[in-house]
Amino acid sequence: MTLGNNLKISPKSFYTVGRVLLFSLCCVIILIFCSNLTRNLPAKIIDHTSILLAMLLTFSLVLLFLNWDKLKLSGVGIIPGKYSFSRFIFGYIIGFVMATAQALIVLFYGHFQLKLVPDIAMTDILLPLLLYFFIACREELAFRSYSLRSLNISLGPFWALTVIGIIFIVEHVAGGMTWKMAVLGSGAGAILFGVSALKTKGLALSLGLHSAWNFGQWTFGFKNKPGIWEAVVEKGYEGKVENVGLTAFVIVMLIAIVGIFVYYRKSNLSV
Repeated sequence: MTLGNNLKISPKSFYTVGRVLLFSLCCVIILIFCSNLTRNLPAKIIDHTSILLAMLLTFSLVLLFLNWDKLKLSGVGIIPGKYSFSRFIFGYIIGFVMATAQALIVLFYGHFQLKLVPDIAMTDILLPLLLYFFIACREELAFRSYSLRSLNISLGPFWALTVIGIIFIVEHVAGGMTWKMAVLGSGAGAILFGVSALKTKGLALSLGLHSAWNFGQWTFGFKNKPGIWEAVVEKGYEGKVENVGLTAFVIVMLIAIVGIFVYYRKSNLSV
């Protein structure tokens, strides 16, 4: 299992990194713009509209930068292939199993309960399901399409994953996440989703994993609000349960990363 960490240094590499940083900055600007543009919409649709608009504008930005770099949509994994649907479904199942495993580990530790939310309506489930799919689409376009592929071509997979991982972490910190949660949580996620995209030469698997993981965490109340279940922590154990949850997060992510390497062992990370 190797990432191929030989750094390819050339003048083109510096230009590529510069373009990726510019692309990432533009993605953040788009996110902020869409959030401000939709802030007066009804509360029930504001997040969906904002993220959907950001996703569409990010896709337009990808097209612009692909043209700049003379790359094709098929070359960055956006065009669906023969196995895209099955990989998405496979990724979605695995992603939800991962979220379930995290919840079970925390339950096993104790001082924590999952209480089923009473009288939850189908729309209360479908709206978050759609929202987390939109969020995953936007983030996969921003982090695993043009940016990851162009860095992989210029720097190789190890440094491509490292640079994108750092940008992924910084964006989540800017969004209000703590550094500990961002580095361990988002950092591990960046590796899993990035390896999945590079191994399969597409976004379907990483999109399935990403959207299911987020929806699964919402389902078990791990998004700081009730989902289908409400996460209830015994008073005085908040810090310990949070650390157990983060440890469980890292464990399931590492298992999934190793699983991707083993399952797709015949596929190279590099171009």
